[in-house]
Amino acid sequence: MTQTETTVGIGGAAESTDMVLNIGPQHPSTHGVLRLRLVLDGERIERAEPVVGYMHRGAEKLFEARDYRQIIVLANRHDWLSAFSNELGVVIGVERMLGMEVPERAVWTRTLLAELNRVLNHLMFLGSYPLELGGITPVFHSFREREELQNVMEEVSGGRMHYMFNRVGGLKDDLPAGWRDRARQAVAAVRSRMDTFDKLVLGNEIFRGRTRGVGVLSPELVHAYGVSGPIARASGVDFDLRRDEPYLGYAELADVLKVVTRQEGDCLARFEVLLDQTHNSLELADACLDRLAELPAGPVNQRLPKVLKAPEGASYTWTENPLGLNGYYLVSKGEKTPYRLKLRSASFNNIQALTELLPGTLVADMVAILGSFFFVVGDIDK
Repeated sequence: MTQTETTVGIGGAAESTDMVLNIGPQHPSTHGVLRLRLVLDGERIERAEPVVGYMHRGAEKLFEARDYRQIIVLANRHDWLSAFSNELGVVIGVERMLGMEVPERAVWTRTLLAELNRVLNHLMFLGSYPLELGGITPVFHSFREREELQNVMEEVSGGRMHYMFNRVGGLKDDLPAGWRDRARQAVAAVRSRMDTFDKLVLGNEIFRGRTRGVGVLSPELVHAYGVSGPIARASGVDFDLRRDEPYLGYAELADVLKVVTRQEGDCLARFEVLLDQTHNSLELADACLDRLAELPAGPVNQRLPKVLKAPEGASYTWTENPLGLNGYYLVSKGEKTPYRLKLRSASFNNIQALTELLPGTLVADMVAILGSFFFVVGDIDK
């Protein structure tokens, strides 16, 4: 009788076995639905694959069945922290196709509201990122500051998140009486308390220990993957459309606008860039309020025909959204609906760099790296 022996490896022999770990499909802080497929060797990540599409809503296809007034409400929503900025790219693109000049009061009001929206976006991440690393206090401070600014945004537009205040040719309404003063008070109140984040977060040795030197993104990877916004500038890529290809009123704000960069490219640098940009956006908002106070009374929109049709042709518009570059490729066949409207969203490109960035890092650092990419999942899936 022949006996067969089977040896089962235990202990150290099992440690070299690769393990596939699914993170999600969700964000570790439930910002949205993203799946990360990780291949691990012990505690170290060997391969990482972001799997997207769980929130796909087909916005680009829906653009083709909506007229030029209706597409604004669809474009408004993909990055739900940057609704006003999302609207801007669409209306600027249509206005360029029409060869339409927007009243000066509308230009400066748009610039002001875009910067207030940028602050609202950044405050969310300034609070949520420390929360993902175990620090609960900063998120309470960030939401208090957000409420100050959301109150004035709600007063002017009627919306708290999805403002729907832009229109082709200008804005929905003029500013309410006394609103500029209330907006200035809100900006001053938020600025007076922003040093909380400098002291409470950046001054925290645990936060610095979890983020310094972690998740270093090289400028070469930034260019290879089309990474943009605060993440790219934290890796030393000095590019900002507001300065390099100005739109709205940014050409006249060159002395106030500061393009914040860092060279380290790590999680800490990304947070520092976001914080410094928030300070600068508050300064830009004040400068816009000063300019609006100097302008004479006048219209804030153009009179449009009952049926709005863009002439046949194509245009590409890009804007410096809070999370990075947003591009809008509009193709018209002369009808009242776009033939095609392709959306290039910042988060989609930014998140792809994780494929190169996560391998070689520890699982414990994965959440720190993922959180420092400041993405909105709707902005990935559209």
